[in-house]
Amino acid sequence: MTQQSKIGLTPGYFLARCLPALAIISILLIRDPVRWWFFSSGHLRALYLAIFASAMAFLLTPVAMYLARVLGAIDQPAARKMHATPTPLMGGFAIFVAFTATIFINNLYTEEVKGVAIAATLVYLIGALDDIKPLSAKLRLVIQLTAVAIMIEYGVRVSFMPDSWWGDGLEILFTVVWMIGMTNAVNFLDGLDGLAAGTIMIYAAIFSFISFEMGQPYMRFLSIALMGSCLGFLPYNFRVRKPARIFLGDGGSNFLGFTVAAIGILGDWGTGSSSVDLIVPILIMGVPIFDTTLTTFLRIKYGQVRNFAEWIHFTGKDHFHHRLVEIGFSVRRSVVAIYLVSVILGIGAMVLRKSDGLDAVLLLVQAFILFTMIGYFMVYVKEHFNLKS
Repeated sequence: MTQQSKIGLTPGYFLARCLPALAIISILLIRDPVRWWFFSSGHLRALYLAIFASAMAFLLTPVAMYLARVLGAIDQPAARKMHATPTPLMGGFAIFVAFTATIFINNLYTEEVKGVAIAATLVYLIGALDDIKPLSAKLRLVIQLTAVAIMIEYGVRVSFMPDSWWGDGLEILFTVVWMIGMTNAVNFLDGLDGLAAGTIMIYAAIFSFISFEMGQPYMRFLSIALMGSCLGFLPYNFRVRKPARIFLGDGGSNFLGFTVAAIGILGDWGTGSSSVDLIVPILIMGVPIFDTTLTTFLRIKYGQVRNFAEWIHFTGKDHFHHRLVEIGFSVRRSVVAIYLVSVILGIGAMVLRKSDGLDAVLLLVQAFILFTMIGYFMVYVKEHFNLKS
């Protein structure tokens, strides 16, 4: 193979060749004749939204890289971080704008979707500010709680308890715990190149499939917009044999976590069973739930965190993906392994859409046993062979 052929296979060369074509595609997609032709059927509309979101995110990521350098949002290497060179943050800017533009151009949303959009925007903005100048954990928590309150005000919350004052209270409490927990869980998961954006892309794809089968166009198009936005960002964030050119940053990871958690609440994922509606999102997003649960348990056990502020700010190499690297996986194989676990759980969730409550509980128990075995194996291997963090 010649040197020129080798260069032609590199991601940077590929992106440079594709950039003009994607720019032309993006311009064509926003023209009314083209757009309305795609909107003539549900399948073409979904294809349009996926292409538009991907193209927008792909074209906007270099803009995000420039903004990060101008604003000083650069992630510097450190002992507890995996990257070796200073890397721009604010990749979430490209995903956020692409997702927002896709929802806007689709022009199909409900009051609940509007509430989620407003709340997710607030979460993104506080995360982006944290990328530029670190903010206190208390302020970030207050803003996240405010975003959840806005979402609840628009009628977005879990619904599985009796219609009573205490039932409403428990549903609101569960909604707050779910939204805050998932937002920060995805932020914690953002520790290897392509991990957070790729797993959220998988979750959004699974949600879009189930919503199509369940006849929920709003959820389908919302999920496709999120999936496409992540897909367009990944070529910069998950490169073959090269480190990422840009990271999501707290703005991006918090936005992705909040949005996908809200989709989990908004949709109807079962045929008349409230337990299926509740368990399907938990099963789909089992990886960040497992990761947060395991690290929280071990950090409390070893006295590394004593309050919520320390929990938010603690940045150790003890997450699921870090432990895979510690026991011998390469960075790329660790990411792919987590992708595969997410797909396996997603397949189980897709099967559940027409099942009853018992099937959902059994699959949840199966996932719990699987993650317990994985967690024990990783901790045992590290401690038994004295592997260093």
